[in-house]
Amino acid sequence: QVQLVESGGGLVQAGGSLSLSCAVSGRGVIIDDMGWFRQAPGKEREFVANIRWSGGAPHYADSVKDRFTASRTWAKNTVTLRMDRLKPEDTAVYYCAASNRRPANWSRVYEYDYWGQGTQVTVSS
Repeated sequence: QVQLVESGGGLVQAGGSLSLSCAVSGRGVIIDDMGWFRQAPGKEREFVANIRWSGGAPHYADSVKDRFTASRTWAKNTVTLRMDRLKPEDTAVYYCAASNRRPANWSRVYEYDYWGQGTQVTVSS
């Protein structure tokens, strides 16, 4: 079983920055991909970013491309989502997710097997 714990959410003004972290733990489970998703009130959960556990170039939703950066910290089994130039429309609960196989479509919620509890990000205008 894999446990995912997010941290780093909070309140920030538009144009500001936040970094979210997702600590990954568990034994005997192989992780292939990590994803970041978000869900705003009254909306469906949407894809934000994907990064392979083994490394490689991340993928991003068009809405966050060039503002958000996903990365992995090898020594700490942690993935990070650095969010710059935040906008009010980025306000949502952010979730990290893990897949134990290579997703056919890494932007789809159903491709991920494990989810964190979520962390709130609020961007004020």
